[in-house]
Amino acid sequence: MSLTYLLVNILGVIVYLGIAILFSKDRKAINWRSVIVVLVINLVIAFVLTEFKWGRDGVKAAADGFNWLVQVSYKGIAFALPNWVTPDFGGTAKTMNFVTSALLPILMIVPLFDTLTYIGVLPWIIKWVGRGLSFITGAPKFESFFAVEMMFLGNTEALAVSSLQLKQMSAKRNLTLALMSMSCVTASIIGAYTQMVPGQYVLTAIPLNVLNALIITSILNPVKVTPEEDTIAKMGGSGAASEAAEEAGDVSADGKREPYFSFLGDSILGAGRLILIIAANVIAFVALAALIDKILALFNPWLSLEHILGIIMFPFAWLMGLDVDHAFQFAQFMGMKLVTNEFVVMGKIAGTINNLSIFPAHYQAQLTVFITSFANFSTTGMIIGAFKGLVDKKKNDLISKNVGIMLLSGILVSLMSAGIVGLFVW
Repeated sequence: MSLTYLLVNILGVIVYLGIAILFSKDRKAINWRSVIVVLVINLVIAFVLTEFKWGRDGVKAAADGFNWLVQVSYKGIAFALPNWVTPDFGGTAKTMNFVTSALLPILMIVPLFDTLTYIGVLPWIIKWVGRGLSFITGAPKFESFFAVEMMFLGNTEALAVSSLQLKQMSAKRNLTLALMSMSCVTASIIGAYTQMVPGQYVLTAIPLNVLNALIITSILNPVKVTPEEDTIAKMGGSGAASEAAEEAGDVSADGKREPYFSFLGDSILGAGRLILIIAANVIAFVALAALIDKILALFNPWLSLEHILGIIMFPFAWLMGLDVDHAFQFAQFMGMKLVTNEFVVMGKIAGTINNLSIFPAHYQAQLTVFITSFANFSTTGMIIGAFKGLVDKKKNDLISKNVGIMLLSGILVSLMSAGIVGLFVW
């Protein structure tokens, strides 16, 4: 490790926070105590998960757990499509393609997590971790709850099951949730990530993103929350709460819980739709990027989308504490992820990311952490669409007017998470 690169990395984290302060909607209202406490917790978690053997072993065990789930899912795939799965898992294929290795396991993993939600295990974990986070950091209860919730359920799903709360909250607090939603993942596709990039860093990115989402959004859009407003609406019951529970799939229209196997069937169909959406997006974005490259090459053979994005994002990548060559390559991957999605980048680097001669440990860790989120241009449209169906026009209009801040929030959270983990991995 070079001291110069470490100092640049530290400077980078400070600069990312400075950018958030620069674009803050109300600097005087920032809760600095909460920001500092969350930042310290963030540093401690990154230090523990990367520097201590038991921390590294814990994260590796979690990543191995997701990989084990994926391997179990291959048994089901091999039964229906044996020529898509390798002999190790009961098939006849020589190799497995992206759809088989990363996407089809979602058909098992999504119903598994939905089942944990159905029996109440996942909501219980989310509730108490969220409350603990609020108690420690001083952040508002629901914002802390939502930060944890979106990491398990995904952005649009977390918004849907929180519809009652969104209707009760002010438009400004709704905007905070929209900003936070840019930085989520969903637990049901973590297994897909761990098949393509180092799983230990994928799992490290998740708590860091939760905490950095709280930091960045509380700076960009600080909101004073009174004790009377600092509550978490309950699902279920009568009236609006019943409607919210029905939207979340917890109960049917007559107020009764949906039968499990009916619920499971819907979950499997939802997983199938998710696979089609991801596959369609990856195919379309890769093809469109190739088309843009072909058009740009007509003007200059050197011109490409990756090179242009690399130039734009280079200063932020260099502040990660990377040498110039690696920083320019990192910047291209950053830009590609923002324009397309994380799966496109993961697919591009999957074959070489574990080769330390190509991706040194510092670079490998930061790149994996940076791309482990949904922060990209298309996510802004998904979030606006979700709010449009959940809140009134006034609240939705405020969110629609802040698309730029939403994108900035997602980028800064990813930069912060990558920058912080990079302090400890060299």
